Amino acid sequence: MPQNYVKRILNARIYDLVVETPVDEAAQLSQRLGNRVLLKREDLQPVFSFKLRGAYNKMLCLTEEQLAKGVVAASAGNHAQGLAMAAKKLGVKAIIVMPTTTPQIKVNAVRARGAKVVLQGDTYDEASDYALKLVTEKGMTYIHPFDDPDVIAGQGTIAMEVLRQVSGPLDAVFIAVGGGGLAAGMAAYIKYVRPEVKVIAVEPEDAACLDAAMKAGRRVHLKHVGLFADGAAVAQIGKEPFRVLRNTIDEVITVSVDEICSAIKDTFEDTRSICEPAGALGLAGLKKYVERTGVKGQTLLAVDCGANINFDRLRYISERTEIGEKREAILAVTIPEQPGSFKAFCTSLSKRNITEFNYRMGDPAEAHIFVGVQVSGDEDRQQLVADLTDKGYPLVDMTDNEMAKLHIRHMVGGRAPEATEEVVYRFEFPERPAALMNFLNQLGGQWNISMFHYRNHGAAYGRVLVGLQVPLGEQKLVSQFLDQLGYTWKEETQNPAYQFFLS
Repeated sequence: MPQNYVKRILNARIYDLVVETPVDEAAQLSQRLGNRVLLKREDLQPVFSFKLRGAYNKMLCLTEEQLAKGVVAASAGNHAQGLAMAAKKLGVKAIIVMPTTTPQIKVNAVRARGAKVVLQGDTYDEASDYALKLVTEKGMTYIHPFDDPDVIAGQGTIAMEVLRQVSGPLDAVFIAVGGGGLAAGMAAYIKYVRPEVKVIAVEPEDAACLDAAMKAGRRVHLKHVGLFADGAAVAQIGKEPFRVLRNTIDEVITVSVDEICSAIKDTFEDTRSICEPAGALGLAGLKKYVERTGVKGQTLLAVDCGANINFDRLRYISERTEIGEKREAILAVTIPEQPGSFKAFCTSLSKRNITEFNYRMGDPAEAHIFVGVQVSGDEDRQQLVADLTDKGYPLVDMTDNEMAKLHIRHMVGGRAPEATEEVVYRFEFPERPAALMNFLNQLGGQWNISMFHYRNHGAAYGRVLVGLQVPLGEQKLVSQFLDQLGYTWKEETQNPAYQFFLS
């Protein structure tokens, strides 16, 4: 089966528009990990993403009649820009249907490349439905972002370049997966030409559609998809990519938001470029693989597959990076409420740097402090927890507590004795203009809001922490009501971060 794609890849005539990107060595990361770490720099394409390869290759395979009627696609990001540029090169009419939630920077980039943008619906699925309607009405050709053999072959040209550029040892290649087109094209070529090279797919742990499909032995549709790595936020692996990948990849690695943020920082420190979250998936998986297996002296390559990121997302990424690198411990520590206790606590940290300290008096006998402490890794964090416990400090390690990292660190001290019968919920909703007001309107006024925290990180999803005053007999009614809202939600009343600092 891979040989069919090898022929398609070798016949791709895309290099009058596509750039053959370099393979760069990540010197600092190589030294730190004890392996030779290489980055395939697809962020250096004219559209700052690999997507140009597949879109252009597909268009070159169309008939003159199809080109004359024009092409259409639904996309909120990189595929849209790649198709727009390819269409402009060939002088073909292109319509890109984008969700109304698409950041303006991406809308402007597509228009600047000559395509007509139609904003339709709040989600990709709604935009896709409208794009398919245009296919029926206008006879245009739909260019799928990943589930198409010609698109897959276009993405596979990356593997052809890699095996030519890395002529020496190559132990493993790490490739981001959204719909699977990139990984399928590369895996088919690598396993045919150099089958000894491991091909490892990498997905966000909250959008791991390939991992789910590999475990089930068939494609599955995820109920919820996290959108932090928006370029890989796909609920179901493509049909054709899965047909290829199930027989060509060695394993799937899933990575957390913090691990992705850490990989973005690593890329910047070695290349001075800033990749988007999906673009950093390969490197995040590479690092996790090295930590899990303990390999040394190997040559490992990650595909840096995109750099289309909104600048205002960087503040959120920066906040999460130290935790992703496992260089910061987030602790809730109880100390005596008396003069000198804070100084004594700091002394017990053995000259470790404090990265954050939040506190407000709430009890005459005990003080609950929210503290960030610099550590060198997981082992050091565990040693810190053990040292403080031995010294008599009651504490809870909140380094992996999502509510603590997203909300509580910005709210410490906000106790309200009047907030009786308070039940706490955490929500996610699609971020767009007036989204917060729409959320509040949906929530309505049936229960009093006793606490509210929201931060706009420039991400695709808004995150809210809400306290509602709910009489004991009505809590089931709240759950039913929240299910009807259609937002992702979770009750957090028993979360220790809330109990320590806000209850």
